[in-house]
Amino acid sequence: MSPDLWMILAFAGLLIAGVPVAFSLALAGAVGIVSGLSPDMLATLGTNTYNSIAKYPLIAIPLFIMTGLIFERAGVALRLVRFAQALIGPRHGGLALVAVLVCMIMGGMSGSGPADAAAVAMVMLPSMTKAGYPRPFSATLIAASASTAILIPPSVALILYSIVVPGVDLRALFAAGLFPGILAGLALLVPAMLVSKHYGWEGGTPVEGVEPPKVRESFKQALPALFAPVLILGGLRSGLFTPTEAAVVAVAYGALVGLFLTREIKLRDLWTLLGEAAVISGVVMLIIALAGIFAWAGTMLGTFRHLAEWIIGLSDSGVLLLILIMLAVLVAGMLLDAISIYLIMMPILIPVMQHFGWNPVWFGILLAMNIAIGQFTPPVAVNLMVTTEIAKIRLEQTVGWALLFVLAMASALALVAIFPQIALWLPGVLGYNV
Repeated sequence: MSPDLWMILAFAGLLIAGVPVAFSLALAGAVGIVSGLSPDMLATLGTNTYNSIAKYPLIAIPLFIMTGLIFERAGVALRLVRFAQALIGPRHGGLALVAVLVCMIMGGMSGSGPADAAAVAMVMLPSMTKAGYPRPFSATLIAASASTAILIPPSVALILYSIVVPGVDLRALFAAGLFPGILAGLALLVPAMLVSKHYGWEGGTPVEGVEPPKVRESFKQALPALFAPVLILGGLRSGLFTPTEAAVVAVAYGALVGLFLTREIKLRDLWTLLGEAAVISGVVMLIIALAGIFAWAGTMLGTFRHLAEWIIGLSDSGVLLLILIMLAVLVAGMLLDAISIYLIMMPILIPVMQHFGWNPVWFGILLAMNIAIGQFTPPVAVNLMVTTEIAKIRLEQTVGWALLFVLAMASALALVAIFPQIALWLPGVLGYNV
C-alpha cells in the first residue's frame, strides 16, 4: 500500500476513533513520514509545527477572538436588540427579523459564529419564547444567522484562508465577503418571515417585557456598537492600518466601550477575558500548528498533488467539479470546524482552482458560505450546539428547521456561484487586487 494511502487511512481512522482533529492530523502526518520518507525525518516535526504558526497575519486571530468576547460581555447584543426592535416594531416575524439583523451586526465585530450565536441567543431566546416562537425554531434561526459571521468582515475563517492560499489580499477577501454575507442573511430572513406569518407568531415583544424602546434613545445606546464595523472597515479602506493592526484597534475600542460607555466591564474582568481568549486561541493555534506536519508530509509525498490530479481527471467540466467540491465541503462542514477544513482541503483544492482559472477571492467566499451552512447543520453543528444548550432543548429537535435554513442559504450560495460579481464587485471598486 502506498504511503499516500497509509496517511489518508490513518487520518480517517483516527477521526472515526474520536481522536481530536489536531492530533489526528499530526499523527497521520507522522505515519506518512515514516512509511514514505524516513523515520529520521521525524526530526522535522518541531520545525514544521513552529513554521505553521510563525506568521504575522495569524496575530489577528486571537485579537479578533478577544474583540468578540469583550463586545459580548459589554452588553452590546442587548443594546442592538433594543435598537432593532425600536426600528421594526410589533409585527408577525418581527423578532425573527431582529435576531437575523443583530447576528449580522455582531458578526461584524467578532468574526466568530459560535461567539455570535451565544451572545444573541442569551438575549433573544427568552423574548422569542415569550412571544410564542417555538424554542427549536428560535435556536436554529439564531444559529443559522450567526453563521454569517465567517462571511461578514472581520472573519477569522477568511484570515486563515488568506494565509493558506498564497497571494490573496485579505482586504479584498473582507470586502468580497460583505455582500454575500448580507445576501445569506436575507436568504434566511425570507423563510423565517413566511413561517412566522403562517403560524401567526407575534414579533416585537421587547426583551424587558415592557413597551417597545424609543428609536432615538435606543440608537444612542447602540451607536458605539454600530460604529465598531465602521471603524474596522473604514480603517482598512483608508490604509490607516493593516488587518492585523485593525484587530488591535478593535480590541482597544471594545475595551473602551465596555469600561467607559456601557460600564458593564471592570478592569479585573479584562484579565478574565484575556484568559478566555487565550484558551480559545490556543485551540485554534494548536490545530494550525499540528496541521503543519500533515501539510508538510502531504507535500513531500505528493499526496495533495495526486488527489488534485484525480479530482481534475473526474471531469473536463469546471462547473460539474465546482458542484462536487461544494458538496464535499458541505459534508466536511457538517463534521469539522472551518479551520480544519481549510487546512485539510486547501492544499488539494489550490491546484484544482488554478487549473480551471477560478478567482481565488471568489472561490474563498464560496468555501466560506459552504462552511457557514455546516455550522448549523447536524450532526456536528457548532453554532446549533451553542444555541440548543442555551435553549435547553435537544439537537435533534432542530433538524427540520435546520434543513429549511440550509436550503435558504444554499440558494444564496448558488447566486454567488452563478454571479461572481456579487462577491467581486466591491473589492474591485475599492481597488483591491482580485
